[in-house]
Amino acid sequence: MTAIPARRLLGWLWRDHIRRRWPLLTLALLLMAVEGAATGALSYLVRPMFDEVHQGAAFSVVARVAASVGGVFVLRAIAGFAHKVIIARQSERVGAELQAAMLAHALRLDLGFYLAHSPGSLMERLRGDTAALRNLWPPILQAFGRDVVALLSLAVVALLIDWRWTLIAVAGVPLLALPITRLQRMVRGTARSARDAAGALSTQLDEAFHGIRTLQLSGAEADEVSRYRRALEKYLTAQFRSDRAAAAIPALIDVVAALGFAGVMLYGGMQIIAGTKTLGEFMSFFTAMGLVFEPLRRLGSVSGLWAAARASLERMRGLLDEVPKITSPAKPVALPAGGVRLEMRDVSFGYGETPVLRGISLLAEPGKVTALVGPSGAGKTTIFHLLTRLADPDAGQVTLNGVDLRGLDLGQLRGLFAVVSQDSALFDEAIAANVRLGAKDQSDAALSRALGLAHADFVEAMPLGVNSPAGPRGTALSGGQRQRIAIARAILRNAPVLLLDEATSALDSQTELGVTEALDTLRSGRTTLVIAHRLSTIQAADVILVMNKGQIVARGSHAQLLAEGGLYADLYRLQFKE
Repeated sequence: MTAIPARRLLGWLWRDHIRRRWPLLTLALLLMAVEGAATGALSYLVRPMFDEVHQGAAFSVVARVAASVGGVFVLRAIAGFAHKVIIARQSERVGAELQAAMLAHALRLDLGFYLAHSPGSLMERLRGDTAALRNLWPPILQAFGRDVVALLSLAVVALLIDWRWTLIAVAGVPLLALPITRLQRMVRGTARSARDAAGALSTQLDEAFHGIRTLQLSGAEADEVSRYRRALEKYLTAQFRSDRAAAAIPALIDVVAALGFAGVMLYGGMQIIAGTKTLGEFMSFFTAMGLVFEPLRRLGSVSGLWAAARASLERMRGLLDEVPKITSPAKPVALPAGGVRLEMRDVSFGYGETPVLRGISLLAEPGKVTALVGPSGAGKTTIFHLLTRLADPDAGQVTLNGVDLRGLDLGQLRGLFAVVSQDSALFDEAIAANVRLGAKDQSDAALSRALGLAHADFVEAMPLGVNSPAGPRGTALSGGQRQRIAIARAILRNAPVLLLDEATSALDSQTELGVTEALDTLRSGRTTLVIAHRLSTIQAADVILVMNKGQIVARGSHAQLLAEGGLYADLYRLQFKE
């Protein structure tokens, strides 16, 4: 992944997610400044504690010093609590907004993007990378709002006591610049590797949980755990390297602090012995210096956090920078009136360097059924992708009533299609919501009619009826039940084009007969394309296109193709040889 300049990353966050929150963030920064200034005040109050409060001092002096110290602690506590609550809430809000924005953008990307990026890696970008960013905001804002002010106030106290002591204490700080810069680069690189490895882990978990039946029936649970452990070791190695580099930054600061303290103790100790400095001055200075290095260490840690978070920011921005290849034109052509006539003219298409379709020409007309048959991998489903503009052809043209699909509004075009496939997706919502997908304005009566035509009688027997949950990916339903819900969805959508990809493959013979009758009714007046492996389901099609290796090798009716012999006749004899 190409590195993205920090200025661009921060500008994007400020413009899209932070700028409108400036009143609350300003308040939080002011509260942080109060907390930071309180640190300087505490170090300053050490001096009167040693120089004014002594044996025989008036009680009023003791009370004044005690009240001052107590007041500073209370003020610091209130300011610290308030700004932590504000920042925590806003950082969660920003993280949620980023997730929603990335999901909205990702859902607009074309099929080729999803072939190149696994679901696990995308989930890690939405969840893992935004979590890394959420964990970054509190320490960064506190560093610049609280720790910087604390450093300034403590530096003022130290300089007021003795500027020479101050120079001795911080003399080694410039030496940190080069090693810290190199460590930041190391953290950034290793953090990016760790995020990529985390994406691979998410992908593997997704595969394992969705393939649980296969793993258990194969007795491969132990093998899968071993595979996961190997991937986990890669993640841990990258993460440990990142953590080690990040931990080295505050450690370097501690080494420099030790040298500074030793120098001041030697020089200051001699001045106290000589009587040129008081014990109160010495203790106040040392308190200030002791408190200085804590915010300095936090600032050093923040530099490591930023380097790690920047890797996540680059991954998130990289996703948002992906440009959808399938979009609506600037000035869409109006949808042609009347029935839908779909045509492909000498269309070729491939995924990357792999050709899938070569010189495909076909015509699907209103009121007619066009069937696609052929061995797996022949390119049948890819034709559906091109007709619905999930992909665009590399060569040739796909038209609707003579208009190139690329000239039509994408949303309106896809609104013309109702699709039923053998793996139609169901979501973890109520059955009613799954059936109404893309047809939310349909009435309850229309919903009941669609379920009835799809022979989804089982819904009535469920505890909550149509409000019963379908489960994640429809796992609360059997394969046949999921298929009938998908068919009900297509019926309810009532679109002018019907695409059926093995629509009844998961149904028993009796249910298939009833559903086929419902689909026959649904096909009336519509443009229908059918992908079928069971040739018995498409014998009545108006035209059958026989595909092999990305080409149409024969076309005609069932009787014509049988009479011609060839691949269709071979497939038919193979299925009905008994």
